[in-house]
Amino acid sequence: MDLDRPGPHLSRISTPWMLVRQAHAGGDGDAAMAQRLLIQRYCGAVYRYLRGALHNDEEALELFQEFVLRFLRGDFRRADAALGRFRDYLRTSLVHLVTDYYRQLRQRPQPLPADLPAPPGPNKPTDEAIFLQSWREELINRAWEALVEANANYHRVLVSHVEHPEATSSEAADQLAADSGKLITAAHVRVTLHRARRKFAALLLDEVAHTLGPCTEAELIEELQSLRLLKVCAPAMEHRRAAGWEGEKSG
Repeated sequence: MDLDRPGPHLSRISTPWMLVRQAHAGGDGDAAMAQRLLIQRYCGAVYRYLRGALHNDEEALELFQEFVLRFLRGDFRRADAALGRFRDYLRTSLVHLVTDYYRQLRQRPQPLPADLPAPPGPNKPTDEAIFLQSWREELINRAWEALVEANANYHRVLVSHVEHPEATSSEAADQLAADSGKLITAAHVRVTLHRARRKFAALLLDEVAHTLGPCTEAELIEELQSLRLLKVCAPAMEHRRAAGWEGEKSG
């Protein structure tokens, strides 16, 4: 099996919890691929959190490598979806990792710097805020990547708007035309920008929903509110509601 590309049935695994179970199901190729997918999907959020918690890039990288090692050796095989959201489980695992790291530092005989911060407790608001921001950024980044794959033109127009929010449609059209070498009108920019925003909202909603797995509309809305993404995803939520909600948990 080519480990650089997910197998067709693994690519249909839609929730992190299912991937966690598959990753620890045995030593076959599917387990290795599930491990790779999980690390690829969430390494950004993990590393950003560690940087925010440690305020040191080298220490964050060292601890990130320790996290990956623990995962690959099977330390997360007892993870249980019944305990709650995957991101909560991941955050708690990282808090324990950071706490263990500081405990080991304090046990070393050499003197420690006077400004060494205290290890964060699992219930500290600052810890929660750091992880939520990291998680939010990861989901947004994944939505941008998905937009490139879905429609590169949408991506170009939306990026141009984000980078130059004060530009008029005519100014944006001139810049995009100069970059692409193609004739682009202001009307085309307005229409494409509208469609790109809707597509990005839908992709971001999919990313958030993926982390929850089967959920009710109320649970998805609560998660969007926690991540401060409800306003961005509102158009996609309305569309999904009009099409008939399909995320309800089975009884």
